[in-house]
Amino acid sequence: MSSLSAARCDVWWAAPALASPALLDLLDEAERARHARFRLPADRDRYAVGRALARLLCARAAGCHPREVSFLLRCGHCDRPEPHGKPHPAGPAEGWEVSVTHSGERVGVALSRGLPVGLDVERVADRDLDGLVSYTLTDRERAALDALAPAERPAGFFTYWARKEALLKATGQGLAGGLTSVEVSGPHADPAVLEWRGPAAPDRVQLVDLDAGDGYRAALAVLAPSPVTVAVHDAAPLLGAPQRACVSGTGLSEAAR
Repeated sequence: MSSLSAARCDVWWAAPALASPALLDLLDEAERARHARFRLPADRDRYAVGRALARLLCARAAGCHPREVSFLLRCGHCDRPEPHGKPHPAGPAEGWEVSVTHSGERVGVALSRGLPVGLDVERVADRDLDGLVSYTLTDRERAALDALAPAERPAGFFTYWARKEALLKATGQGLAGGLTSVEVSGPHADPAVLEWRGPAAPDRVQLVDLDAGDGYRAALAVLAPSPVTVAVHDAAPLLGAPQRACVSGTGLSEAAR
């Protein structure tokens, strides 16, 4: 994989159905332990695909074997001693930035060189949103959501959520940073940050909406001073490489590069 420019971010979309024992074999010991703790098979599949895809992409970018890539977990919100938070590539892939997201039948990974990124996808659920709105939206955002037709409100709400979580993930804060700490433009407006309160607020950030398919809302945030070129890819061929390698007997590094 050729080096990406400083103003580029690549996003790969996959499906949980692509999970396989070959992908699980790419996870490290801690990741496999977490994978085993998920009760539902669908949650296990989403996690396995997301983490394996992140490792494969970092390995391809760094020109190394996937098992040479490790991730350091860093939280930008607290100082709990146990490893947690946003994954940062280490080893040969140090210097690359990744963000992993999943919801429903969508798994996504964003990758950039030296630019902190946050990717979020949300499945639109037609349900009572009042409980979620109270801790997700600011007063101004809630007023804009209330002004939408009832049929538009679920998609509008998850547009807000995806934009805000993408921003918080880019800074490493995650949801612990508080969704109401950042205020964004309304669902029918171009994505933009209107206000960001707190010490973690970045000076400059690029925010874009992504097409994740019918019934989903997705957004990408990149901490960069100027517009970022975003390229979107289908991850299915890459995720099939480890499976083909197991069947054919070729090495994973050869199949994944």
